[in-house]
Amino acid sequence: MKTFSATPADIEKKWIIIDAEGVVLGRLASIIAMRLRGKHKPSFTPHMDCGDNVIVINADKVQLTGKKREENYYWHTGHPGGIKSRTKAEILEGAHPERVVVQAVKRMLPGNRLSRQIMTNLRVYAGSEHPHEAQSPEALDVKSMNKKNTRV
Repeated sequence: MKTFSATPADIEKKWIIIDAEGVVLGRLASIIAMRLRGKHKPSFTPHMDCGDNVIVINADKVQLTGKKREENYYWHTGHPGGIKSRTKAEILEGAHPERVVVQAVKRMLPGNRLSRQIMTNLRVYAGSEHPHEAQSPEALDVKSMNKKNTRV
């Protein structure tokens, strides 16, 4: 028996919608990363984009455990002394709260060209509205997968 290696003709992409309201950020990000990569499919091939298109709504209502709301995200501007930081709470309460979810998912994928391509299949929205009704996405209930996925 030969090992199966998916080709672009073999890959079927579905659309999945996930409601992030009340879900713990790290658990949500790991599920999204697995779906984006395609590891939940029996036809998974490491060097191909086998994953699904994922839509995340209510990203501003994601939960963080412990003191993680006070932890910083750091970045560097490229200039001397240009290190900057913001807490996750500041980002969640700011103009673009969906960036916390995007960054968490991005850091759970490998740092290569394929993961940058895979990240284009992720769409994150702060509110409950999204412009992808025409794709008829299937709902994935992350809350019911495990009781630890939610935080009250």
